[in-house]
Amino acid sequence: MTSTKVILENARAALPALCGVSDEKINLALLAMSEALLSDTEKILAANEADCEAARGKISEVMIDRLHLSPERIRQMAEGIREITRLPSPLGRVLDEVNRPNGLNIKKISVPLGVIAIIYESRPNVTSDAAALALKSGNVCILRGGKEAYRSSRAVTDALVRGITSVGLPANALQLVEDTSRESATELMRARGYIDMLIPRGGAGLIRACVENALVPCLETGTGICHIYVDKSADIDMALDIIENAKTSRPSVCNAAEVLLVHEDVAGELLPRLKERIGDRVELRTDRRAYALIGGTPLGECDFDTEFLDYILAVGVVGSTAEAIEHIGRHSTHHSECIVTEDEAAAEEFVTAVDSAAVYVNASTRFTDGGEFGLGCEMGISTQKMHARGPLGIRELTTYKYVIRGKGQIR
Repeated sequence: MTSTKVILENARAALPALCGVSDEKINLALLAMSEALLSDTEKILAANEADCEAARGKISEVMIDRLHLSPERIRQMAEGIREITRLPSPLGRVLDEVNRPNGLNIKKISVPLGVIAIIYESRPNVTSDAAALALKSGNVCILRGGKEAYRSSRAVTDALVRGITSVGLPANALQLVEDTSRESATELMRARGYIDMLIPRGGAGLIRACVENALVPCLETGTGICHIYVDKSADIDMALDIIENAKTSRPSVCNAAEVLLVHEDVAGELLPRLKERIGDRVELRTDRRAYALIGGTPLGECDFDTEFLDYILAVGVVGSTAEAIEHIGRHSTHHSECIVTEDEAAAEEFVTAVDSAAVYVNASTRFTDGGEFGLGCEMGISTQKMHARGPLGIRELTTYKYVIRGKGQIR
């Protein structure tokens, strides 16, 4: 087994080989990575089935769904890589330029971050997304996946590396940490001088551990306690469609709705229809006013502050848009929130006052995704405000430097 220290050293040594590589060559590598994924489909599926079989009985069925790969999901992974080739390079952009009175020309130019490490859990599709985004933005990538998905991530990584090397780029531009113990995660968190940016992608415990313990810069991705607020002017049929999609289409992902707030003027109509529509699939945990209308499971003390990642929805009744905004401010993780309304003034109040990475008017929170935002795919969803917020695409994986040109000026 290759030690994590050797992987870190190899990553740093590979960085110069990516400097100045043309976007055309990067795109050729990405296309080769995409083709390699497709050609290794059977091998990847066999590894994934072994992972799923080992995980059954140890993690929930919803989490098994996150782990599971199918031929269609592998095709989607490959297409996600191809979509990135259609995006312009994020590198070398002149972000700002000024000519000083002393004749100096100063340009602010986008450049790669350097070596990026991603610690993630049981989602093998993250392996290809992260690798492709890092390469397109000129970065070396170290992947540290969860132990439940190691076989799958290994098979995916092997295919991607074959694509990278087929165009003459270094194999060590993409590496998978072989040690899945906590010690390897800690080693990445403390790898000063080797890692330029650490990105955790997973549950609240993983993110908190990285933010609290990392000695390297950490770009925090967030848990998703996502809210839907149904205003008194809402189209009820539209609201039901949005709620059902946001909660049930894939409840194990961070952009799924976890909390529903309903204006008291429409709660009597909407909540019984919602119970009839999804009550057989979703446990509705209701506050006092909602319980009086539809029953359900009485709301627990922490239910408004829980990312369920399951077929569970916390439901509350509020008296106004302002009350909904205040509730979201207290309980949100600042990921994605939605208002369903036909009142433009209420919509404007909501989008102005709600401080989250993505704020929706009359659309499902499930759209908070790099692919849906036209970014190809994403490294994760950042809920912080420095250095990036929302889906982390290729531009968010760059920094900048100042290039100053003169003619002998001295100070």
